[in-house]
Amino acid sequence: MKNTFTQSMAWLHTWAGLIFGWLLFAIFVTGTLAVFDKELSHWMQPEIPASTVSQADAAKRAISYLQQHQANAGNWGISLPTERSPGLSVSTGDRRHGVVVPLDPNSGEPLAVRDSVGGNFFFRFHFTLDLPRNWGIFVVGALALVMLAGLISGIVIHKKIFKEFFTFRPDKGQRSWLDFHNASAVLLLPFHLMITYTGLVIFMMIYIPAGVDAVFEGDSRAYFQAQGNARVEQPRRLAKTPAELVELAPLLAQAEARLGPIGSIGIRNPNTAAALIEVRPVLGNRIALTKGNAMVFDGVSGRLLSDVPELRPAPLTQRVMAGLHFAQFGGYPMRWLYFICGLISCAMIASGLVLFCVKRGRKYAPADSRADAAARRWYRVAEVCNVGFISGLMVACVGLLWASRLLPAELAQREAWEVRAFFGLWLLALLHAGVRPAKQAWVEQLALCAVLCGGLGVLGIFAGGVDHLRLGVEVTGLVLGIGLALAAWRVACPKPAVVKPRAARTMEAKA
Repeated sequence: MKNTFTQSMAWLHTWAGLIFGWLLFAIFVTGTLAVFDKELSHWMQPEIPASTVSQADAAKRAISYLQQHQANAGNWGISLPTERSPGLSVSTGDRRHGVVVPLDPNSGEPLAVRDSVGGNFFFRFHFTLDLPRNWGIFVVGALALVMLAGLISGIVIHKKIFKEFFTFRPDKGQRSWLDFHNASAVLLLPFHLMITYTGLVIFMMIYIPAGVDAVFEGDSRAYFQAQGNARVEQPRRLAKTPAELVELAPLLAQAEARLGPIGSIGIRNPNTAAALIEVRPVLGNRIALTKGNAMVFDGVSGRLLSDVPELRPAPLTQRVMAGLHFAQFGGYPMRWLYFICGLISCAMIASGLVLFCVKRGRKYAPADSRADAAARRWYRVAEVCNVGFISGLMVACVGLLWASRLLPAELAQREAWEVRAFFGLWLLALLHAGVRPAKQAWVEQLALCAVLCGGLGVLGIFAGGVDHLRLGVEVTGLVLGIGLALAAWRVACPKPAVVKPRAARTMEAKA
């Protein structure tokens, strides 16, 4: 620690940013990709066709299939085609562990769709780092607190925030990295504060359960029922009486007028007098993100049994914050805004990590005999981690997309092999960074990532399944690939820096 408060904050900002910055970068990268998780899932399963079939027709075909093959099941689930996910699927059993069958929305026939982790892998990694769920949530929560500390300490140490926002000096080595880091941080400071704080609020009941435990004596079900999420039930005796299921089209129209775009249908006790139909909207079509927005209808008469509950102020506030974090509202304009902000945030974190090594590059240079050998080794570790956790992670992310198309469709445990491909590529990138000089490692990995991103379109052509959603993924990959190629070229061919007198360098370092 240092003598003054500002110096202490600078020390905290530097070392907390370095030690935890690599994992924070991974969280931000996967969170940015998760903005388009459904589009990535659609790209990774090319067997699912594009469709313009209405949801009412798709639901009719799904019911027909279930009546033929699962008429006696206790629960039916139907995932309807939506703007972002054009696939149709049916399931039986409970919502988490049921058997899912993909259907062709145009014909209602079963589809042979390859198993894939899809874009949901990036979403899950974003808040668990692919650790066991509870452990991962706590680890990411701790990292979010570190991110908040980094943001606050950054505000403290940069007293001339407004001036630094308009200051960028290219081709100045360390000063250029600092200018970019400052400008990107200031530009998106409200976004960074919002996305970090709301990420903590999402799991507040896990991080701080004492309030619910005290008021509801640890009964989480009672807590959710107090918010109006009580489960509608029919008398059990009615489940033994056969009855015809009501037509779904009018119910879908009624629910869509009330809830907006519909995402799924759940039917309990189908073909009995106790049948209940739950119609759920697309998750997050409103800013208050909640899974309790289902309308429940009598499955025989079609009578509305339960409307959307009115949220109390406290849970409404929490769900609005969750909605701000997940960015499921506002359609594609809002989604692209979050994606671009996420990219800039990733660049901000990466530039801070690179800046640490740039500042110490001369001091710990191998040719400098005055530098301590242990310090040089730690500096080398930081260089390797920078390359492996920044460019290496990007290679692993796009490599997962390639693995989803290149692995045999009939491969057993295919989802697990996709995850193995992701971590295998990431490990190889770390090993590559360890055996190659830092500059060459940066160039080679950035160039490889550029080729992989740009090649998604070629891969899509040969693997089939071309539609506007998949084309959007491929065009975005091409644009990112061009940006990464320019970055690789810039690292490989840097402009010579102007050598300053020793006194000037000393004054600049103190600044």
